[in-house]
Amino acid sequence: MNDEVYSHGHHPSVTTAHAARTVASSAAYLEPFLEAGLDVLDIGCGPGSITAGFADLVAPGSVVGVDSSADVVAQASRSYADVANIAFREGNVYDLDVPDESFDVVHAHQLLQHLADPVAALREMRRVVRPGGIVAAREADFGAMTWFPAVGELDEWRELYRTLARANGGEPDAGRRLPGWAAEAGFADVEVSSSNWIYVTVEDRRVHAESWAERVLHSAFAGQTLERGLADQRTLERLAEGWRSWSRADGGVFLMPSLEILARD
Repeated sequence: MNDEVYSHGHHPSVTTAHAARTVASSAAYLEPFLEAGLDVLDIGCGPGSITAGFADLVAPGSVVGVDSSADVVAQASRSYADVANIAFREGNVYDLDVPDESFDVVHAHQLLQHLADPVAALREMRRVVRPGGIVAAREADFGAMTWFPAVGELDEWRELYRTLARANGGEPDAGRRLPGWAAEAGFADVEVSSSNWIYVTVEDRRVHAESWAERVLHSAFAGQTLERGLADQRTLERLAEGWRSWSRADGGVFLMPSLEILARD
């Protein structure tokens, strides 16, 4: 994880969106299996909002959030300093500083799509889960995203994002590949489900569109796209306006599907 290139980066437009995620919105498939006393490892925890939700559900069990970014680990640590059963650490998903069979649940949300070797990451997650425990992962699928009304700039944005993500070694259509990755990592029992984020209210569309417009213009996505010569500044400005135009359209909808796995030996 330390050597990977993160296509989003940690601009406030990214971390603010990530900090709004909750167990209910992003890990509902796992929630029925979380109970008091379990120990949970949350890899790629970002600003820690899902991690903190786990801590509430499994208390007095312990929860550890791991991320490759020292800055985002520091942010999470500050945000949840008053939560007694949570800790945040900088770490590498390929080489976790954790003994074998240390956690009842090992979780990753929207992480594997950014990795050059998601199967190796899943094998490492398998190493640190206890016998009978669960490795849980949820991954979006950019190719399966859809929206209304049709906006040409959003089609361009998606293709640009997919091109950049793959140039960085990731796989933006990770959702559809997730079950196969889990099987390749050696899991004997893989339960597969899916869920969606849907942006349909006026406010949800505004927030989602503004987040992506800001990413297109100011985040690592913008810098990497310009550095690689995949787009120029004028194109990025046009794509950002396309997002804002979509958000203002009557009857607008954006559907973002994800696949989920509960993997066990």
